[in-house]
Parts: sequence; structure tokens; C-alpha cells
Amino acid sequence: MSTNIDIKDVWTALVEGSGTDDADALLTALETRSFDELGYDSLAVLETGLRLRRDSGADVPDTQIANAQTAQELINLINSHLPAKTAEGAQQQ
Repeated sequence: MSTNIDIKDVWTALVEGSGTDDADALLTALETRSFDELGYDSLAVLETGLRLRRDSGADVPDTQIANAQTAQELINLINSHLPAKTAEGAQQQ
């Protein structure tokens, strides 16, 4: 992937990994509420972050993923650890 992730990517990873009763409501809530407020424990956050890390190719430590409190924190963390594009790849895009 190695492109920036966004709220929809976090939503997809949460729904696939931990499930939800109302996926549409979760997407809206992720923008304003913490994982704890949404009922996701640290294991669910870690699993979500690990999925995003794997899919994006980000090189971010597990401990930093586990400490993310909100979807936006997780997005910023993953995006800040994405692999650098090669000069050849950047020219092709």
C-alpha cells in the first residue's frame, strides 16, 4: 500500500478484526471519540494497528500502536512511519 491511510482504513480494519453492531455509526464515531469510548480495548487497537501496519508497509513499533487512543492518533502514527518512496517510484507517479 505505502500510501497514506485515512479514517476509512481504520474503520475497515476495526470492522474486519473486531466487528461492530453498526458499521455506519462506527465510521462517524471514529472521527470524534476515543477507542475506549467506543468499547475497543487495547488488544483490539493493537490488532487494528497491526493490520494497518502490515497493509501499509509502515515500520512502527507495537508499543506505539498499542498506545494510540484515537483513530486520528493511529492514522498519524502509521502515516509518519510509511516507507520512503524510491526516486524511481516517485518519478513514475
